[in-house]
Amino acid sequence: MSRDSRIEQYATILVDDCACVQPGWQVVVAAQPLARPLVEEVMRQIARRGAYALLRLRLDWIASEWIGEAPEEILRELPAIDAHSLASQDCFIVILAPENTREGSDVAPERLALLSEALRPHTAPFMAGEKPWVGCQYPTPALAQEAGMSFGQFEEFLYGAVLIDWDDLRRRMERIAERFDAGNEVRIVAEGTDLTFSLAGRRGRVSAADSNMPSGEVFFGPREDSTSGVIHFSEYPACYLGHQVGGVRLRFEGGRVVEASADSDEEFLLQMLDSDEGARVVGEFGIGCNPGIQRHIRNTLFDEKMEGTIHVALGQSYAETGGTNTSALHWDMVKDLRRGGRLEIDGEVVQQDGRWILEG
Repeated sequence: MSRDSRIEQYATILVDDCACVQPGWQVVVAAQPLARPLVEEVMRQIARRGAYALLRLRLDWIASEWIGEAPEEILRELPAIDAHSLASQDCFIVILAPENTREGSDVAPERLALLSEALRPHTAPFMAGEKPWVGCQYPTPALAQEAGMSFGQFEEFLYGAVLIDWDDLRRRMERIAERFDAGNEVRIVAEGTDLTFSLAGRRGRVSAADSNMPSGEVFFGPREDSTSGVIHFSEYPACYLGHQVGGVRLRFEGGRVVEASADSDEEFLLQMLDSDEGARVVGEFGIGCNPGIQRHIRNTLFDEKMEGTIHVALGQSYAETGGTNTSALHWDMVKDLRRGGRLEIDGEVVQQDGRWILEG
């Protein structure tokens, strides 16, 4: 049977463009069994570049059975072998291919928070951009079902989002980043939403064939004490750890969430906001720019890149954007601006109804 040429193209983007694998590197490939065709191609291409491909297969990505039963003192500390692996590896590639998109939804949020806190210091070099990494997905029936598509439709959707002209998109996103870098106050306005924050002294990051695949966003680290006003995520649920929280509404004062509600699963939202001191602070403001993503599929890896949308992430910020907030949480919530929404910089409208209004 002939191989799907798209898998080879996908693997090339992951190994060359996203991870930039170099000879002699130790590259951990963490994956799930249903991703075997892509995993095998990635392994081949790592080998051709003279690097070590270290395969780590996982069944349940969150390891629900172990996390649900392990004593809390065990969850608070990363195993020595995992700590050594993270310190020693030059790069990691994560390929998610779930059999069930609700994996982990039965695990108590506070237990997941403990595990995230234990992991954070060991992944800091990757999150700071000192070591490359990339996370992606491979088409599975579960992902297709979650997206409301047939398997074939989801395959076309996924490859349409990753096999694009990344050089051209990068140039367009750099122009957007330059406009925001030149300003100070950002305002997001839509029905039920009027939110402001400052980017003074902060610089945007363009993500094109980067740590997430699909890429296709420009993201920033707002000043931690500057967020003020209200944002209502009325269009789509906020998806995190197998939960889908509908109708999230957040009110900020002095950079922190001071009031929060949701139409569904509100208890989970409030638990996450109280998980640590930094969880109520905006760690990231992102702008979706991927032309291959035009619809929400309840899959944040894709949804946050949707053209004409923005996303606000509560919790951990990225040092490369100048952000200083720390948290075990990083929860991206997507807001659609294509119907009546707008973005302003220092009082000037730069995007209306998802369309850019940039001079020059």
